[in-house]
Amino acid sequence: MTRGGPGAAGTRSRTPRAAVRLGSHMSISGGLDQAPLRGRQAGCDTIQVFTKSNRQWAARPLGDREVEGFKANLAATGIGPVVAHDCYLLNLAAPRPALWRRSVAAFRVEMERAERLGIPYLVTHPGAHLGAGVAEGIVRVAEALNRLHAALPAARVQVLLETTAGQGSSLGRRFEELAAILARVERADRVGICLDTCHVFAAGYDIRSAEGYRQTLRELDGCLGLRRLKAIHLNDSVQGLGSRVDRHAHIGEGRLGLEAFRLILNDRRLARIPMILETPKDHDFVKADRRNLGRLRRLLGGSGPGRGAT
Repeated sequence: MTRGGPGAAGTRSRTPRAAVRLGSHMSISGGLDQAPLRGRQAGCDTIQVFTKSNRQWAARPLGDREVEGFKANLAATGIGPVVAHDCYLLNLAAPRPALWRRSVAAFRVEMERAERLGIPYLVTHPGAHLGAGVAEGIVRVAEALNRLHAALPAARVQVLLETTAGQGSSLGRRFEELAAILARVERADRVGICLDTCHVFAAGYDIRSAEGYRQTLRELDGCLGLRRLKAIHLNDSVQGLGSRVDRHAHIGEGRLGLEAFRLILNDRRLARIPMILETPKDHDFVKADRRNLGRLRRLLGGSGPGRGAT
């Protein structure tokens, strides 16, 4: 298992193994402080967590002992950075005022919890317009972020808008949609991007070949800027290119295959971005995560696009 901070610079086409931070989403069952310990069991360098139940609006208050234990266990395991993911019930693009206000209020709680835990990134799906139209949904998401930033002016946690498969009326299928949200956010410096490999593939970006991967990164850079990319979800896809179906598969066992992951892992521009699995856990999370992380680590050191690839 690779540990430690950024390694020595590699060749133009190779990524230093120690620079790549690989991990997985960890359960918070029994308390948030247990997540880093589970991460160590699974062989993680970095982890993602929910800071509360992902299927309930209510949030159990964080106790001082749990917060201190979480930070202490992170320090003891050397795991980091940590990424948080918000509750699946939230919809910052909701056209109905009551649901939108409830979502904004709940997301503020998510931001406050991440801030207290010292978690630097909070990932959210942009939301679904539910028939109101993409343009209206974009306005609602941006308005939500503007209100949240105004309410929490000193918060250091950075919100990461996640690329989506575009299932149903979900926003974020195209990089242009995320760019349109950012264009309306007054403090866009407080917002970054999380790229999900399953989602972008299902949305129609073909990252299975070197040329397709380069083209996708060119589009991302042109629309959003690679500097905004702060986290990557590494997931294979059950469904094919452009299916717009959000269903994750184990690494190398879906329609993406291994080449896309090799290209990402060996792209020096992405080397220090936390790369996190959201693959199925099966009945044994340690075994499943170790298997997927092992497959990814075996791809490190192969040729990649290099720093400056276009």
